[in-house]
Amino acid sequence: MNTTTVHVLAAAGSKAGVLVIVLCGLVIAGALVWAVRKGSRMRREESVRAGRPGPREHPTLPRSGPAHETRHIREPDEVPRAEGESERLTPHQLRHSASRRSGNQNRRRWESGSSGSFGSGGSGGG
Repeated sequence: MNTTTVHVLAAAGSKAGVLVIVLCGLVIAGALVWAVRKGSRMRREESVRAGRPGPREHPTLPRSGPAHETRHIREPDEVPRAEGESERLTPHQLRHSASRRSGNQNRRRWESGSSGSFGSGGSGGG
């Protein structure tokens, strides 16, 4: 076999290889286009049947009217102390929450002469 025939076969093989690759690419691209179209068609049909709730499936207000927000003043709930220094508290001896509802539900108001939440609460003068 001389080198000329090898070059001719290699050139023919590369053209055939490129043709096979291009055809495979077209087949894959066509399959992807077909899958996207079929998927969008199925989605459209699905949304018509089961996508939107009917008028009776929407939530309604209770007869008593809308629920309103309630406010409570909370105060810290102290952690109980162990009886002896060598004892430990177990989880069932602790309470569920770190705060509890205060007995006094009157809101604290700003008093004139105090600085509110800023500074030391002094008169504010120099």
